[in-house]
Amino acid sequence: MRIPEATRLTGIGRSKLYELIASGDIETAKIGTCTLITVASLRQLIDRARR
Repeated sequence: MRIPEATRLTGIGRSKLYELIASGDIETAKIGTCTLITVASLRQLIDRARR
């Protein structure tokens, strides 16, 4: 999913989302100029936060 959609669905701010991407906590896929966040990595992030 695109970054704006990920921020909307998770409630995580854009800056924090980019921090999580830079730290490797969230995986991305680059297709051309489009950066996509994998849904699986968002689910894993939320699962880790629940523990």
